[in-house]
Amino acid sequence: MSKPYIRLDKNDAAVLLVDHQAGLLSLVRDIGPDKFKNNVLALADMAKYFKLPTILTTSFENGPNGPLMPELKAMFPDAPYIARPGNINAWDNEAFVKAVKATGKRQLIIAGVVTEVCVAFPVLSALEAGFEVFVITDASGTFDEITRQAAWDRMSRAGAQLMSWFGAAGELHRDWRNDIEGLGALFAAHIPDYRNLMTSYSAQTAKA
Repeated sequence: MSKPYIRLDKNDAAVLLVDHQAGLLSLVRDIGPDKFKNNVLALADMAKYFKLPTILTTSFENGPNGPLMPELKAMFPDAPYIARPGNINAWDNEAFVKAVKATGKRQLIIAGVVTEVCVAFPVLSALEAGFEVFVITDASGTFDEITRQAAWDRMSRAGAQLMSWFGAAGELHRDWRNDIEGLGALFAAHIPDYRNLMTSYSAQTAKA
């Protein structure tokens, strides 16, 4: 049975970056480390480009999970930063849920490590709480394709939409006429082949 098309809306969306921590990053094996880091930073750049409220959270930083990626801290110095003392499901942390609700947004764009725990648990909880949830699959990582697929299946069956950061950016932007150079620069910064498109476009506009 088909469902209505629910689009991302840049005026009603917030980004939740869950447990992108040094220790947990070492567990990601379903995508190469360099590519994964690029995708996480691309999602972060997307959040900044569209001026989306962004929330950072970590789990048990003082334990084996380790500290948050320093790049994310640097990119969002003023964002809510919830260092959970032990809650595995971020939604079990009162401060985290309060920060999410304080954004006033009904659409949540979520990514994290690892997919079947740190992503799936708050995704399922947010869906239960009535939010529309969009999971950025290529900025979330786990042990292997088997565990990833199980997590994707569980979340999508519950009503989450699975997207890439590139797809999410396109849906948020809606129309190239809103801004060509800005979105093009975002894409080119994280997709090497996209630089060719922007180089070609710049050459054409220069001639014109």
